[in-house]
Amino acid sequence: MATHRIAVTDGPSFEVESGVKLVNALEENGVDVSHRCGGLARCTTCRVAIDGDEPPMAEAERACLEEDGVLGQFRLSCQIPVTSDLNVDVLMPVSTQSWENPGPMVAP
Repeated sequence: MATHRIAVTDGPSFEVESGVKLVNALEENGVDVSHRCGGLARCTTCRVAIDGDEPPMAEAERACLEEDGVLGQFRLSCQIPVTSDLNVDVLMPVSTQSWENPGPMVAP
């Protein structure tokens, strides 16, 4: 299976297998990322900015961002399957919030 390089602003760079959800790749590599709804595209806490070519957006992500009036401001890492190299900035790390944990585990 193909692998892709993820580079996190002010964080690590690492390789991840194609198709892995970005939020899981981040968390598995020690990146402080929130996911309060468990990957259901409802809470928008797994916000990331992507520097460069953005992966295509699925309907669930688009609908969530449109409903909240934030379409085009950030992407939801729980909705992005990694299919290319990405430069990512995590916008809502757990350490900047009042939560004790990132949220429920996100299904692969």
